Amino acid sequence: MKDYYKTLGVDKNASKDDIKKAFRKLAHEHHPDKTKNDPTSAAKFKEASEAYSALSDDTKRAQYDRFGSAGPGMSGAGGYGSGFGQGGFNSQDFGGFDFSGFRQGGGQGGVEFDLGDIFGDFFGGGRGRNSGRQQRGHDVSVDIEIAFEESVFGVEREIHVTKTSHCVTCSGTGAKPGVGMKTCEACAGKGKVNETRRSFLGTFATTVVCDACHGKGQVPKEKCPTCHGEGVLDRQQVISVKIPAGIEDEQMVRLSGMGEAVAGGVAGDMYVKVSVKPHPFIRRVGYNLTTDLRIKLTTAITGAEQTIKTLDGDLVLKIPEGSNNGDILRVKHHGVQNDHGKRGDLLVKLVVEMPRRLSRTAREAIEKLKGEGV
Repeated sequence: MKDYYKTLGVDKNASKDDIKKAFRKLAHEHHPDKTKNDPTSAAKFKEASEAYSALSDDTKRAQYDRFGSAGPGMSGAGGYGSGFGQGGFNSQDFGGFDFSGFRQGGGQGGVEFDLGDIFGDFFGGGRGRNSGRQQRGHDVSVDIEIAFEESVFGVEREIHVTKTSHCVTCSGTGAKPGVGMKTCEACAGKGKVNETRRSFLGTFATTVVCDACHGKGQVPKEKCPTCHGEGVLDRQQVISVKIPAGIEDEQMVRLSGMGEAVAGGVAGDMYVKVSVKPHPFIRRVGYNLTTDLRIKLTTAITGAEQTIKTLDGDLVLKIPEGSNNGDILRVKHHGVQNDHGKRGDLLVKLVVEMPRRLSRTAREAIEKLKGEGV
């Protein structure tokens, strides 16, 4: 008795999506077109297809789980039906591997799976135009540089970029203003057309998006003189981008729908990569800012008030009496804004400057301090 779960390399609780992914992987590995019709790979491909047919169908999977591969509707000896049915794969033989045990579509018996989905890559179509999905324009990447202060508080910048955009004359319709649209003759207004494609497995009839109207079912009665009916064209744009407060160096800002436009589809996105210039004396550590403050030895000993420069302007800082070199003074809420809108702190590191030379008076004072055990 065949173990279809083992064949696909999944457990008995695998979801339909897991089963499909497992089959796709095996199909790519052992497809006759990729393995030069190797008999061993061809056999594995057939086994995987048989297993997928059973496990991808809820009814068949339930029967298999109860009775095994020899149960109702199962061939048990390695097949599902005997032929593709009408319009199938013409029972072509590839290096000893007979495809006659498979067929496309539903019905009684046979392997039932979406060949357009599973083998799209082999047939050259994939999920592009054949899928009927709306097309999407390319994403655009732009680099900008901002000052350190702007990264902390945020800033709004204008970006000048040339890209494919919707035509402003016709608003992307491709029609001359005031003239209007008409039914597409190529697809009779359906937006899709039938297309016949040939592959090594035979001939397939698929439904694809109409190239003439891009799936809209209508075309311009008279083409727009600016874009010549395309609805899109390359033009320079000025785009405003808001850089959020607290952004870090090399982070990206995504502008949805501001990428390149495409006829009959949706525009891609724009990604703005932000480079932050370093500050002369302030550094960022997470949501905190750090800076050094150089003070005299006497200030460290006796304490004092000293004015320091911060991103928020000048600030009077109180130096405690008896401060040591390397001490950190914290100024709350003068750092970088976090995701909750709260700012971190400014951490001021004290750097005590030692005098290079001492006057006689200073030396005598220090000697007196030494005598007092200071």
